[in-house]
Amino acid sequence: MKHTLDIDSPKGLQSLPLTAADVTLRVSDLLRRKHLPLNTRCGQRGLCDGCMIELVAGRLVHVATGELVAATFQPLSLRGCEYRVPHNESVSLRIPPRSLLAYEPQVVSSFKLNIPRAHDPIWQLVDIPASEIAGAGNPTDNLCLAITARTKHRRPVRLAPALAPDVLRQQTGDRIRVALEYREDHWLIAGIEPSDGPPPLGAAIDIGTTTVAVVLVDLVNGEIVGTAANFNKQMHLGDDVLTRINLCSTDPAMLPHLQELVVRDTIAPLLAESLRQANASDDRLRCISIAANTTMLHLFAGIDPSSMGFAPFTATFLDHRVLDGDAEPLRSLLGAPRATIHLLPSAAAYVGADLTAGALATGLAYDDGPVLLVDVGTNGEILLKHGDHIFGCATAAGPAFEGAGLTNGVRATDGAIAHVALQANPFHLKTEKIGHQSPVGLCGTAYVDFLAQARSIGLLTSTGRFDAAAVPDATDRLMPWKDYGQAIRIAVGPGKTDIVIAETDIANLLQAKAAIAAGILTLLERRGLTPARVKKVYLAGGFGLHMAKENAIGCGLLPGFEPTQIEVVGNTSLAGAYLALLDCGALDEMNRAARKMDVIELNQDPQFEDRYIDQLHLPE
Repeated sequence: MKHTLDIDSPKGLQSLPLTAADVTLRVSDLLRRKHLPLNTRCGQRGLCDGCMIELVAGRLVHVATGELVAATFQPLSLRGCEYRVPHNESVSLRIPPRSLLAYEPQVVSSFKLNIPRAHDPIWQLVDIPASEIAGAGNPTDNLCLAITARTKHRRPVRLAPALAPDVLRQQTGDRIRVALEYREDHWLIAGIEPSDGPPPLGAAIDIGTTTVAVVLVDLVNGEIVGTAANFNKQMHLGDDVLTRINLCSTDPAMLPHLQELVVRDTIAPLLAESLRQANASDDRLRCISIAANTTMLHLFAGIDPSSMGFAPFTATFLDHRVLDGDAEPLRSLLGAPRATIHLLPSAAAYVGADLTAGALATGLAYDDGPVLLVDVGTNGEILLKHGDHIFGCATAAGPAFEGAGLTNGVRATDGAIAHVALQANPFHLKTEKIGHQSPVGLCGTAYVDFLAQARSIGLLTSTGRFDAAAVPDATDRLMPWKDYGQAIRIAVGPGKTDIVIAETDIANLLQAKAAIAAGILTLLERRGLTPARVKKVYLAGGFGLHMAKENAIGCGLLPGFEPTQIEVVGNTSLAGAYLALLDCGALDEMNRAARKMDVIELNQDPQFEDRYIDQLHLPE
């Protein structure tokens, strides 16, 4: 008798045969092999509810205890990482949409540059008359001098060791087309190119902890000719960088696995898609610039990040790094056989190249200020420019604003409720969701809306508890919630299940917003500043792009600011990678900014904990 795993998921109904090997796997691992990966955000440690499944019929075995659980008259909700299928039994499961990793992300690949740029790419073609090389003296020296004079570069020009000097003597025609590559202290003559070849392409990449975005660029004119974005496939091993660092420190095999997940399984398909859009072959891709947090840069390069997991939080590298001749395996994984790869400079273990890139792209690095750059993500990264000084910090906000650990939290995707509007007397609740499918949960922007507006009408107290007496009309939406407190029904999802916000969710959100708010206030107070004195707050990232400014202020995420102070700037990390790709002078500026940045370790600030505790409340 054949045994099957019957699955009802957003991808439809499937009946999958079970083998003897299948029943040794956790359900989460089994589903991943069946191309239905779950949101195993905590690295399958049973610490989150990202991989919740519903047992509809049959039985499952608890992996740790061996206890059998059986379906009853209603579906039984379980964590997929904690159970396996019994031997010689068939099982029916339902996968809620919010638990399935394979949904379409809403990734921000849009950005703006607040500064002008030169067109001086870090990989470029230069035409030199043959007569300037054929004169007296060494042809290599003549070529280097001709390039220096023609391009007015202030650094010396050198011939790549792999390029034999006699290659110049073999050239025919009246002009020689030279490929130049940027290095920290010189320009490298990397090769001689055909004069009639197609325009070279470059790629700018933002590697986020959650999402990755790519833009493909014509290096001759700077035009964007392809874009692609998706989730970072490392997600199923953990939502945050600390989880991934810990995986590397406890299991050496995890480092190459994490590298393959981000390079081969995430970025390579995005590069292929952007090349397809441009109708271009992969050998035209000659240069890649990458901005990311410091952990992601290490994992991309296959360098162990374990030293960033404990004090004094030391990175193996921070400076701008060029991966060229020694990067053949990496280029092979990427599907970019001729590309030179530039990893942009970071300032510290938790103030990465995504921040230094953003500092240039927004113009913060050139502004006397005081100005702030705030990227509300898992790490809550913040920069302050005041006078000649740039201060940076990162706060452990956690992934709550990405939906992790919340009852009905989801990332921004089709079916996610993105905004919530409340009014009292009479009570009314209105939602706005992404896409056209039925609501599957709430993403971070909706939670920000709810915190601010529920507090403003009195439905929430300053400590985040529901006060039904203040808004009597809301009583029919409130319900006791499990073993603690209350919840409010926001919408009805698939299967007529309630989509709710519980008081436990609010507590998690308050911790996340308190970490970011306390980080902002710590940087300001270091310089004797108040929010009112800040000229501009650049709000970066996908979360910031869709967040209502008034509600970010109203819930205390951006404490004490006014909407007129806030400028939404999109994906500043990608913007900086694009800027560095096309303007080597901007890359020089990023190097300088990273080296002189004053990084504040918040855990060493004696007042940070007090500020954090103060910010755990909603504003009065």
